[in-house]
Amino acid sequence: MKKYIKLLNIFAVLALFSCKPKADTSSYLQNIEDTAVQTSIQNAKSSIQVNDELMILVTAKDMDVVKPFNQNYSSRTTNQYTMGSNNAPMNNQVVAEGPTYLVDSNGNITLNVIGDVKAAGLTIDQLKEDLKAKLSKYIINPIITIRLTNYKITVLGEVNRAGHYIIPDGKTTVLDALGLAGDLTIYGKRENVLVVRNINGEITKGRINLTDSNFINSPYYNLQQGDVIVVSPNETKQKQARLDPNAGIYISVASVILGLLTLIFRR
Repeated sequence: MKKYIKLLNIFAVLALFSCKPKADTSSYLQNIEDTAVQTSIQNAKSSIQVNDELMILVTAKDMDVVKPFNQNYSSRTTNQYTMGSNNAPMNNQVVAEGPTYLVDSNGNITLNVIGDVKAAGLTIDQLKEDLKAKLSKYIINPIITIRLTNYKITVLGEVNRAGHYIIPDGKTTVLDALGLAGDLTIYGKRENVLVVRNINGEITKGRINLTDSNFINSPYYNLQQGDVIVVSPNETKQKQARLDPNAGIYISVASVILGLLTLIFRR
């Protein structure tokens, strides 16, 4: 009888350990020392797209001269927040308020005096230079400040804080976005992170292996406006999803019964 009791105890222990999840905690960038970073500077700069909102502020030594170019201009400053999934501010910074312009379906913005200006497809720096050249006809040494006000990325799936995140400076990477989302959970599949991108209405997809540092050279490493990052669950999480939700209760009850049987047969 004692042999049977021992076998039952061993079975209970094995059952408990078999239900314990094995976390996928592979280190990121495992071969970083052997990786040659080849990402171009151009890839690191997002291009302006249709429906982007641009805050464009024109300043100069004589502010009276630039007033016609600043619709509804205010010299005040306001707090710009990076919002998380619970709509709580993650951080803030003080930025200058200025007129905003929507990039229309033709890729243009319309400024006072100047009229339509092509914006879609340009980087912010390129648009600055273009506007500076156009405004130099009216203003001596104009200073152009441009900021994307609706630059947003979304992180979904096995992360600690899934949600939408506003990026005030319009520059971010996959690692930055995952950092904002609180990193992957232990159930996140680090070898196959999906990035979904909309380029002028065309949906493209790229997959990134966070354990291989070569993903730094991927065109999806530097994120663009509206990108969506999806972290899939690993096999452990998928198996748990297929298990009976009451399996843990059954095992606990079985353990108690086995314990009672052990006490009874020892007497």
